[in-house]
Amino acid sequence: MSADGKIATANQVVHSFGSARDRQQLYELRATADVILCGARTLEMEGATLGNGGETYRRLRLRRGLAEFPLRVIVSGSGSIRPDAAIFHCRFSPIILLTTERAPARRLAALRRVADAVLVCGEQSLDFPTALRILRRDWNVRRLLCEGGGELNNALFRAGLVDEIHLTVCLRIFGGAAAPSIAGGTGCARLADAARFRVRSVKQHGDEIFLVLRREEKLKAAAA
Repeated sequence: MSADGKIATANQVVHSFGSARDRQQLYELRATADVILCGARTLEMEGATLGNGGETYRRLRLRRGLAEFPLRVIVSGSGSIRPDAAIFHCRFSPIILLTTERAPARRLAALRRVADAVLVCGEQSLDFPTALRILRRDWNVRRLLCEGGGELNNALFRAGLVDEIHLTVCLRIFGGAAAPSIAGGTGCARLADAARFRVRSVKQHGDEIFLVLRREEKLKAAAA
């Protein structure tokens, strides 16, 4: 994110502004996860396919006992992702769509033809605890990496499902009320409802700061 907490400019044209080291950090994290979770809007904006990052990271995954490529999970509450999105043209690992009962039946039928599974979890909003239980039970998911965007991040924060944050701070100021932040959506109205984290590590590389934050409850449990 930028130094003022933005993950894209106000017009959302600029959404990738990290360094090569930041990109390496992303692939290193992918190499630890069973599954990558990403919002439909973020995927379509970036044309992302959620691969493993190349041969180096493929070998790293295999050494850790993981599949060559991560499972890919798309979040689209209204089922709005296009069936011809770039991710559906890359068949190196299964693709699962998480959606809700808001998604029209005709749209879901088209997406079932290109996704390996479509999970309807929730009426108006996604029921993430149920979705994650299904992923664990049916797809053996133990470690999940979420790559945003902001509304998806916020939903996971509000559900209390985020254990750790890997955050790269780039020393730029975007500004703009319409510029999306790391946690968008409705947010919380009271300070008491805020998701609380503690610093696990801080590193600087060039003009970027790499933070790892852990949820307070996890830190307390580890110390007990």
